[in-house]
Amino acid sequence: MQVGMQVGMTLPVMEPDLWDDGARTLEAWARAVDEGPFSTLCFGERMAFDNPETLTLLGAVAAWTSRVRLATTVVVPQLHDPVLLAKSLATGDQLCAGRLSVGLGVGGREEDYRVVGADLGTQTMREMAERAEVLKAVWRGDLVAGATRRIGPPPAQEGGPELLVGSMGPRTIRHAARWADGLAGVTLDVDPAGVRRLFDLAEDAWAEAGKDRPRLTTSFWFALDDGSGGAQDGGARAQVHRHLRHYMSWLPADLVDAMAPTTGFAGTPAQLREVLQRFEDIGTDEVHLIPTGSDVAQVAAVAELLG
Repeated sequence: MQVGMQVGMTLPVMEPDLWDDGARTLEAWARAVDEGPFSTLCFGERMAFDNPETLTLLGAVAAWTSRVRLATTVVVPQLHDPVLLAKSLATGDQLCAGRLSVGLGVGGREEDYRVVGADLGTQTMREMAERAEVLKAVWRGDLVAGATRRIGPPPAQEGGPELLVGSMGPRTIRHAARWADGLAGVTLDVDPAGVRRLFDLAEDAWAEAGKDRPRLTTSFWFALDDGSGGAQDGGARAQVHRHLRHYMSWLPADLVDAMAPTTGFAGTPAQLREVLQRFEDIGTDEVHLIPTGSDVAQVAAVAELLG
């Protein structure tokens, strides 16, 4: 059985053993995803953590891949100077020959703002929208911030990469309809019905803004339970739990423990295929899978079930 919906794969950038083999794990994942049936290679941003810096990683994966689309899911623009961010992303778009999609989000961790000296008062949807407009202005070639000539390079894609809003909430989705091209969502409990309700809201908000239908994507954590794909001792659900304990370090451990039994997908490849089919049935354009382990065998296991 083939899954007709697009399926992307996220790099294991939040895993505690990511750097045990230098950059080889990242390169192996990037090349395996590029060679497989995947539509997008994704990677997110975090500051107060041991993950790779996102814009540096963008340059590397642009060199390691030649086919797959690249997506930042997500960058928090308030953590960056917006003109420099626009220049960096345009450079990345040139390096990957126009394969870049940019997910933007407000970010839910105050420590990420603090460690880079960002103003916590900018942790708002309005500020994110204003910075998104700066990105677009730079990519159009407008003179911004007192510049006397265009700030280049121009992006490879005319007008710049598509902008997707990273959100699970209705208010953010409605607010983003003015500037975003679609959603870079996440579903904690892997609930197609709940995701469809957000998609309905997005389609209505985009229509009210006089825009074409938004691109509808979502994502969820996963671990495979049959030995193909690197589930560690204790099985796939235990692997998801360990990942959440490490990644959600800003939350109380007992809260993470309470979330873990129902967060993400844990099961066999056949069960994962059924879940992906349900997301396809509700009209999802693309699902981004988020691994909970660093074993690159997971890429091959998912590629096989995708047909």
